[in-house]
Parts: sequence; C-alpha cells; structure tokens
Amino acid sequence: MGYHYVVIGAGRQGVAAAYDLARHGEAERITLVDLNPRAAESGAERLNRLLDRPVVEARFGDASRPETLAPLLSEAAGMLSAASYRFNLGLARLAVETRTHMVDLGGHTGIVREELALDPEAKNAGVALVPDCGMGPGMNVTLALVAMDLLDEAHEVRIYDGGLPQNPKPPWNYALLFSAEGLVNEYEGEAYFLREGRVTPVPTLTELEELDIPPLGRLEAFVTSGGLSTMPWTFEGKLRVLENKTLRYPGHCQLLHGLRALGLFSRDAISVGGVSVVPRDLLIALFERFLSDPEVRDVCVIHVRARGMKEGCPAEARVSLVDYYDPATGFRAMEKLTGWHASIVLALAVRGEIPPGATPIERALSGEQFLAAAPARGWTVEHSLHFVG
Repeated sequence: MGYHYVVIGAGRQGVAAAYDLARHGEAERITLVDLNPRAAESGAERLNRLLDRPVVEARFGDASRPETLAPLLSEAAGMLSAASYRFNLGLARLAVETRTHMVDLGGHTGIVREELALDPEAKNAGVALVPDCGMGPGMNVTLALVAMDLLDEAHEVRIYDGGLPQNPKPPWNYALLFSAEGLVNEYEGEAYFLREGRVTPVPTLTELEELDIPPLGRLEAFVTSGGLSTMPWTFEGKLRVLENKTLRYPGHCQLLHGLRALGLFSRDAISVGGVSVVPRDLLIALFERFLSDPEVRDVCVIHVRARGMKEGCPAEARVSLVDYYDPATGFRAMEKLTGWHASIVLALAVRGEIPPGATPIERALSGEQFLAAAPARGWTVEHSLHFVG
C-alpha cells in the first residue's frame, strides 16, 4: 500500500518533486494542483508518460485560499508546497488542521520562522512540518552537515552554490532557472551569517570574491539573502563562522549593482508617462522576459569548505555536488536539486522517520540520510579531508 501525496504548484520544481515522489516515495497516487488547470494537466500528462503509469492526477486549486484545499489534503499522507513562499504559512496551518505532513520550498526566512512557531500544534496533530527544502536553502545546508561530520569538531563553514547555464551568453551569462520573483528576493535585503559565533546581518551583493570551482573554473561569489534559512540560529555559539554565497560567472554582480543604482529594486511606485509603476515589479517582469530560455541546459554546483579539528589537528573538509540537465527526462539540474531534495524529506516524514513537529531543515535531514538517498538519484557527493597548518 503506497502513499497519497499532494503537490501544490505545477511549475518546474513541483513537477520534478512529483516525479521523484513517484519513483522513490512509494507513491500510490499523486495529485498535482495548480491555479492554472492547463499547467496541472500538462504536468500530469508529462509525468505519467515519463513514469509509464497513471499515478499523477491534475486538479485545480488556489494556494491563496488554503481552506478550499482542505478536502483534498484530508485524504493525503503528505503535501509538498512548490507555490510562492507567500502562501506557505497558510498551507502549513492547513497541514496541521488536516493532519498532513508538509514540506515546502521556502524562500523567505521570516515566513519560515512563523511556520516553525507552529511546532506545538504540529506535535499535537502528529505531523511533521519542514520548511525551506530545495537546493538553497535546503541541500546546501544538508551538504554542510556532511562536511561537518567529516571533522571531529567544526569551527568554520563556508558554502558556495549556484545554478548556471552550461553555455553562458553575455552580458548576463545567466538564465532564469526558477521564479524571477524568487531571484530578485535573493538579491535584496540582508543575509544572516555567523561571525565570531554570533548571528550577524550582512548586506546582499557584498563581499565579492573569485574562486575556482571544479569543473566550472573561475567563478565569482557574493552575498544573497535567505540561503542559510534558520541554520545560523541553530548553530549560534557552536560555529565561529557560517556563511553562504551565490555563484555566478564573473561580472554578474557588477551588473546587479548597476540595476540597484538605477533604483530598480525599489518598492516605491514612480510615475512613468502618467502610469504608476513599481520599479521592483518592472525588474521582475524584465528578468522573466529576457533571462528566460526554455532551451537552456544548466549545471548546478554546491561546494562546502569546513574547517575545524580532526584527530587533534587542524583540518579542512571539502564536500561538493555537481548536477547537469538531464536530456532523458528533460529535467534541469535546478529542478532536480530543488524538487528532489524536498521529496526526500517528505518521504521520510510520511514514513515516520522525521518526528512530529515543525523542524528546521538542518535538524530534519541528516548528512547520513542524504548520502543514503543520493545514489538512487544519480548524485555523487565528492568529499576530501586535508590537514592544514
């Protein structure tokens, strides 16, 4: 007897997550829900064709009105939200009400903290809530745990991750691999790191550095928001340094500074030809129009460097995972790393391997559990340990 899953959002990552649940989550039935009925139908048709069995059904649903989804969730074991982060708190409350295990793709640390505050209610309902799964935050945090496990005592953890086109085209040398709104959200505000063991806000688009990341070569890395989710608070006082930077081809960050200088990240409306325009909304629309490429083949990399002690000596552990667009299924690397990480966590939750309650990703999924799940998905986690002076 398998499980019934509900996936909210029939976009790229939602469809990828449903595929993984069908292959590795003991799914008997998956309901793919979207506000756009055609998107849900198209996603279900594609998945049933890839899986060679009629396991996925399409349904209309509105994540902004979670109460309307209650009848559907009441008969499901688990729900995965691939909807906008704006809807996740309402969906989490519904999951508690309907006693449905839930994970989501997050995207906003403030909302995630509100979800985690539902811990007492989730425990009473006997369900697991795990927000902020995906590539980053999500898998980057999990691989940081893998690196820390290689040491006897970890002191500093630095994470670098990014999704990039395999064949970059100037001037941006970038292609939109997830929502434009989510991308702009990462480029504004502040990130939260650990510095000298304390949670510290760090402005986005700062601390630019260049480094060699195999197999891509020279890349730039800079601060973006939300990449660590709640991990800094969990490890405050336990690690001296914890930080996460986004990887891009060199020159990308400078272009973003130009857009910021023009005011395109502003949420304050301006008048253009007598029409009120919010610059940030315009920027999102322009990114969606000019950085979207349905033919793009991508590569995603997560690279972790952890320093601490091993056998009484200073040491550095390095962990990395690289994934590519899959021509056999048509899934991009970003879709796999994001959707499949979330599906791994949801499958563990419905099997009872994550205890009831609202749990941050750094506590819900161990490095050991992820390493056990990776080979079936074609992922190779490279790791090394070096003693340092």
